[in-house]
Parts: sequence; C-alpha cells; structure tokens
Amino acid sequence: MPRSTNLLRIDPERMRTAFDALAQIGATAEGGLNRPTFSPEHLAARKWFAGQIQKAGLEFRTDGAGNHSAFLACGPKDAPSLLLGSHLDSVPNGGRYDGALGVMAAFEVLRTIQAAGLKLKVNLETIDFTDEEGTLVGLLGSAALAGHLEPEWLQNPRGGRAALVEGMKRAGLSDESVLGAARRPESIAGYLELHIEQGKRLERAGVDIGIVSAIIGISSYRLTFLGRADHAGTTTMQDRLDASQGASAFTLAARELVLTDFPDCVVNVGRMDFAPGAFNIVPAHVELWLEFRAPDETSVQRLDSALIIRARAEAERFGLDLKVDFLGRHAPTPMAEATQLAFAAACDALGFTHMPLVSDAGHDGQSLAKICPVGMIFVPSVDGASHAPREFTEWQDCVNGADVLLQAAVRLAG
Repeated sequence: MPRSTNLLRIDPERMRTAFDALAQIGATAEGGLNRPTFSPEHLAARKWFAGQIQKAGLEFRTDGAGNHSAFLACGPKDAPSLLLGSHLDSVPNGGRYDGALGVMAAFEVLRTIQAAGLKLKVNLETIDFTDEEGTLVGLLGSAALAGHLEPEWLQNPRGGRAALVEGMKRAGLSDESVLGAARRPESIAGYLELHIEQGKRLERAGVDIGIVSAIIGISSYRLTFLGRADHAGTTTMQDRLDASQGASAFTLAARELVLTDFPDCVVNVGRMDFAPGAFNIVPAHVELWLEFRAPDETSVQRLDSALIIRARAEAERFGLDLKVDFLGRHAPTPMAEATQLAFAAACDALGFTHMPLVSDAGHDGQSLAKICPVGMIFVPSVDGASHAPREFTEWQDCVNGADVLLQAAVRLAG
C-alpha cells in the first residue's frame, strides 16, 4: 500500500533525543535498564519526565497513586481526556523499550498536536502509570485510577508489604492516597498504548504493526511447601520431609501439565526461597512464586484448578503440607472494537501492514477497559527479546508505531 505524504507525523529526531536521554536513567553496563518501581532510578526518571513536560509547555499532573501525566488542553474546557501512555518502571535488569517507548511516543504525539494547533473534541493526556511491572503490586497506578484497586491488594502485595510501604514512603504516597486516586469514568474518553511486542510474531510475519485484539489473563500465587528441618547427613533419604522435593517436583509437573493439556497457556515459577537455607540442613519449607497466563476466562479457571490440585498432590507425595496464598488476578481483556478500527484505518492511511494479535503480556489497559474504550498496538521486537538487556526494536519501527498512535488518537479525538 502506498505511503501517504500529507498526513500529520511525529518528529523522529525529537522523540529519539527524549528516548535516549530517558534510557540513561538506570542504564546498566549490559545496555539494559534497571528501574524498578520507586527505586531511586525510577524516581529520577519521573523527575526528568516532569521537567520535560514543563519545558514543552504542557501541564504536569500527578495523583495519589503517583501516576504522572502531561495534559494538553486541545478540546473544550470540560471535555474528557483521551489517555495515551505506558510506564517508566522496569523489571530488574530489563530493557530500554518496554514501557518507556510507549510513554515517549505518547509524549511526542502531544507535542506534535500542540505544535500543529489542532482543536479536537476531547483533551489529550500522556500518562506514566505506577508499577505496571509488578515489582510491588502490579498495574497499581492504572487500577487505582480506574477505581477498582482493592485494599487487600495493598495489604498482601506480591512484592511484600514492607517493600510496598518503603517504596510509597520514598514516593510520598500512602495507602489512603493510592486508594483515593480514582477518576470519574466520564472524565476519560479512552486509553491508547504503543508497546513493543515482546515476541516474534510480527518479525516472523514481516508485518509492521500488531493491533491487539485482547490482553491475556494473569494469575499469581505464593505456594509454601512445608516439611521438617533435619540433619542433612544423618537423616536417611526415606526419613526426610524435604520441602525442596515437593517444590521441585511441582515445578516440573506444572510444565508438563501446561504443555500437554493447556497448549495456549504458559506457567512460570519465578522464584524459590529455601529455609533454613544451609548445605547441611534438610529444607523445612520452600516458598515458591507461581504465575500463569491464559487467553480466556474458561482456560484461566481450568488451569487455576489444575495447578493447585497438582501442587497439593506433589506435597502429599513427599509427606508435606501446602500453604496457598492467592496474590491476584487480571482477567482476560478484549480491546474495544472502535480503537481497533481506528488503528487499522491509521495503518492503512500510512501504508503500514498490520495484523491482529492477542497480547501474551499484561498491560495497564486491563485496568482501564472496565471504564473506557481501550486499544493497543505492537511494534516488532528483534528476536522477540524483552525483560532483558538485549531487548531491541529498530528505530524506524518505533517511529512507525508513534505515527500510527498519532493518527489513531486524532481520529478518536475528533
């Protein structure tokens, strides 16, 4: 399809300059990024972003959940806002593009529309959501903004209550401020996000843009296998109640369960903590962090039940007790038809190929879909790498995605 030459486009060099400057905050020697939520590096990145917003002549806003945003009054005074954005926090030792590209592209969209002097039916807002990656809670800022953050999520967060309290204190937040950050649904016209794919589907297909049709469901648990501490040399193998055996057997069994019975799903054991944790002591208990993902609600429920049943069976096989702590769930979330159509029309107008994709990673749109139309697009990830220093997307693909985001925003904002 021929590329149109008379459509409004972003400034690639201006966006690149901002992106590269941001990538230096929390940069690692391996070329990646270490900017976990509320770490000194994360707070420095947010301070830098606030400065960029003000230098651009946009209004800087923040809320009780620590969400930071740039506001462009391009619509009527009391009109709702169309949100565009992502997040500036990263996983430990992650990549430069995950989240940050979405924020910088959205920021560039606002600057482009501001410079063009466009008047729209709604106002525009670039938003950086708090703790998308789940270092502390997961989708914390977007859930708070959408008004469905449960108080118990703050009392029993996946990253531990002490870490959450310490982080909120550094950021000047509290339980009360976070829970009070909800916006009125009628004040939000929608939410659009550009993100790297974090997989190989676009690259393999040779397609420019992935239009997200749905975001996968994610559930997480903390499973504790409880045994008995004994001398590792004098206790026979038959007499042990070894918590590590049950935890390890479950980890392998979970993999086989998903491969065999749930081919569209994934499961991950991201951490095991052994106690007492010595060479010469049989582990008394092992705490295991479990996460699984499924594309639809039926699969979520079936896999949830199957995994817990298997965990109990492996604990029983080794004479152990099992403690199950549910840490949270994000339901599978379809994207709005209107946003998908706007993205497709933008791709067609710009001459970019596109295809529908289900997002196998969670995103803030899962929170906002409860209160407004949500849409996402992906740009290709080289070799599918993400959550690692080798994460990379060609700059032209970044620019392409930002132009599509711009055109879709203008279409939806009138």
